[in-house]
Amino acid sequence: MDSENIKQHFRPEEAPLIDQVNDWVATATGQYRPVLTAFLNPRQRYIAQTIANRVDEIKLASDGGWSGAEMQRLLFYPTYYQPTAADFDLQLLTVDYPVKFAELHHRQIMGTLIGEGLSRESFGDIITDGQRWQVVVTKEMAQFLRQEVHHVGRVKVKWLVTEQTGALTPVEDWEQVATTISSLRLDNVVAAGFNYSRNRAKQLIEHGLIHLNWEVMDRPDYPIVTHDLLSVRHAGRVRIDAIGGKTRKQKDRISMSVVRA
Repeated sequence: MDSENIKQHFRPEEAPLIDQVNDWVATATGQYRPVLTAFLNPRQRYIAQTIANRVDEIKLASDGGWSGAEMQRLLFYPTYYQPTAADFDLQLLTVDYPVKFAELHHRQIMGTLIGEGLSRESFGDIITDGQRWQVVVTKEMAQFLRQEVHHVGRVKVKWLVTEQTGALTPVEDWEQVATTISSLRLDNVVAAGFNYSRNRAKQLIEHGLIHLNWEVMDRPDYPIVTHDLLSVRHAGRVRIDAIGGKTRKQKDRISMSVVRA
């Protein structure tokens, strides 16, 4: 199966990622050495794994700094190689701030990192147990944050180096939902995930309040696929775990995990 045939099985806008994955695989095979990627989301990792599975000489490992990480770095490596944790160049940082006098939120930490010029692919998960906060970054980025970034919003912070064994246990409580929808449109999935009317879901999407795989998506008819992750402002998140076949009435079976804000 060549590159163009592979692309037929994925979204047109995913073609650049497919080309990038093919380049990583070619480098790992041609130079017979491991190749480390930036942080990738679940959908991107699924595509990478699909391509890597076609190449006998290459294996694939991943790490995001803690056991439940959504954003993870991938390592393409020859079969002779034995990956270690050090290969992923990850550092867990704990945000030290005056807990009694200030509050931090996910959007503030994310905004600070993006505001410093970081792309979303250059850092991993932001995790919390409801009060404490941690972020997964590369070791180089950890040094930059510790030396140059001293505030999140108006809150003064320090970034404390933390062992991965000290990762927080997130408070998110995912609920498994199995249902049927009339079609795999984004508005249908949002409506099913949060018991919204389709019209309400459509309005949220058109107003830019929905993120699909960490990017704003304003098309209600956008087709959803397995491993997509949706974030709905003020509502929560939906992870697409599996898409089954059709019912007798030609509805799509879908399995989701939902966490409500």
